[in-house]
Amino acid sequence: MITIGQLAGYVGVSIKTVRVYHDKGLLPEPERDASGYRRYGADAAVDLIKIRTLAEAGVPLARIRELRAASDEEFQRALREIGDELAARIRGLRATQERLSQLAAGELAPLPGEVAAHLCDLKGWGFTPRWIDLQRDLWILVFATHPDRAAALFHDQCASLAEPALRRLFLEYDRAYDLAADDPRIDGLARRIGEATRERYGAEGELPQLDAASEIPGLIRGAVCDASPAWRRLDALIRHHLAEWTR
Repeated sequence: MITIGQLAGYVGVSIKTVRVYHDKGLLPEPERDASGYRRYGADAAVDLIKIRTLAEAGVPLARIRELRAASDEEFQRALREIGDELAARIRGLRATQERLSQLAAGELAPLPGEVAAHLCDLKGWGFTPRWIDLQRDLWILVFATHPDRAAALFHDQCASLAEPALRRLFLEYDRAYDLAADDPRIDGLARRIGEATRERYGAEGELPQLDAASEIPGLIRGAVCDASPAWRRLDALIRHHLAEWTR
């Protein structure tokens, strides 16, 4: 027979934890002996090991109390379910660990290989590092929040930039960063982008976009507009032209 301190030490928990298990009805508390000590036997040690193992697996104490009263068949079935849940948590933790490694390497989140290749194409076409970094961050946001729509939107942008005329317009957009907000060249560029968009999608065409309830387009617009007063005005004029087109 052993004391509560010895029991806790052998199993690897604190005395306070053993007392909590007593209070919660998980582990029977023995009567005191003639010396005034509570003595525990091998059964108590085995029970405490079971309780500790379930608790470390994330099983709530109330659920552990239910399992302590379950039949052997029910207990085994519950253990299988707990094992499956634990395996799923382990997979999630491993994925998080991988993202931490990517973050340490300067990569905010993984992107499909075709997006990385597209970013390299942007550099080859003469886009500024500022534009490329912005595009990378925005695609990370879209792929993370709308994986079902992100690929279609990305392929549409790739197809747009594959057309030399549209690519030149986006290069002008990039280089308009340093213009004054009231520079008249912004008006002309916005008009030409609006016309090119209408020509690409047709008079009755519909621009590919995320679902109307999503807040992500607003965040993306905000990131672009906050970067430059010229870009802010350019965005407003382009949306004005597109609104007139779709009326």
